[in-house]
Amino acid sequence: MTADRVVIAGASGFIGRALARELMADGVEIVALTRDPEANRHRLPNGVLFVAWDGRTAGEWVRYVDGALAVVNLTGDSLAKGRWTKAKKRRILDSRTAPGAALVEAIRRAQAKPHVFVQGSAIGFYGSPGEREVDETARAGEGVLAEVVRRWEGSTRDVESLGVRRVVVRSGLVLGRGGGVWPSLVRPFRFFVGGPLGSGRQWFSWIHLEDEVRAIRFLIGREDLSGVFNLTAPRPLRQRELCRKIGTAMRRPCWVPVPAMVLRVLFGEKAGQTLLVSQRAVPRRLGAGGFEFRYPDASAAIAALVRPGSRGGSAGD
Repeated sequence: MTADRVVIAGASGFIGRALARELMADGVEIVALTRDPEANRHRLPNGVLFVAWDGRTAGEWVRYVDGALAVVNLTGDSLAKGRWTKAKKRRILDSRTAPGAALVEAIRRAQAKPHVFVQGSAIGFYGSPGEREVDETARAGEGVLAEVVRRWEGSTRDVESLGVRRVVVRSGLVLGRGGGVWPSLVRPFRFFVGGPLGSGRQWFSWIHLEDEVRAIRFLIGREDLSGVFNLTAPRPLRQRELCRKIGTAMRRPCWVPVPAMVLRVLFGEKAGQTLLVSQRAVPRRLGAGGFEFRYPDASAAIAALVRPGSRGGSAGD
C-alpha cells in the first residue's frame, strides 16, 4: 500500500488501534477523529494525528477527508458494557448512526473525494439464523442488534451516490489481544471454571484480529471490490467446540456450563442477542476476491493467542 492518508473514526477502539498500527508501518498517515484527543493519545503510536470532532457534525476536520486514500468508520458504543436499558440501547444506536451521517456530510463537502469508504458493521445483522449458514446475500434478521446494525450500515449508504466506493465489513467475534471478547472468554479458564455458554450448540463465527486487519487493508487496496463482506474465518464452530479448544490450549478443563437462564438473569436482553445467539456466517465474498486467511482454523488461532510473546498475545491479556 502506497503512502497516503487514512482517516479513522473510532481509531482508539480495539480494531481501530490495530489497524492504525499496521497502516503506519506501511508509511500511511493516520488521522484519528476522536471526541477527546488527550484522553486517547496514549492508545495509539506516536505520529498519529489526533483531530477533535463531536461525532455529529462536519467541522474543520473535513479538510482531512479531502483527498484521503480512505475513510474508515469504526465508531460505536460498546455492546458488552452494561445492561441493555432503554437509554443504553439508544446510545448504542446513536453512537453509530450520528457519526455516519457526519462522515457522509464531510465527504459531500470534500472537493477531492476519498478513494474508498470502509463502513464497520457486524454479523449481528443476520439476527440468530440458527443452523442455517449465512453469507453476504442473506437478508437482515430480527431483534435489537439486527436493527441497530441495519441502520448503522444505512447511515453511510449515501457516499455511493457521491461516487465513492463503499465497503461494508460485517465482522464476527474478533479474537485478539487487548480487547474484544477474548479476555472474557479465557478468564474463567485461568481459574479452572471454564465451560460452554448455555447449551453450547450455538454457532460461533470468529476471526483473529490479525486477519480482521489484513482483510480491511486488502479491501482498501482492491479497487474492484465493493459492497458487503463478512469478516469471519471460513470455519465457524460451535461454542462448546471453542470451549474445548481454549481448554486444550490453556491446559484447563472445559466442564462448567453456564445455564442460559443464569446468563439471562445476569445480562438481561443482551444475553439472548450476543452470548446465546447462533450465527454460522461464512466469508464467501472475501474468498472469491482472493483473500487468504492466516488463521482459517480456530485451533491455530487460539494457540497463537495463548502462546506467550506471540503477536496474538497471551491468555492473560
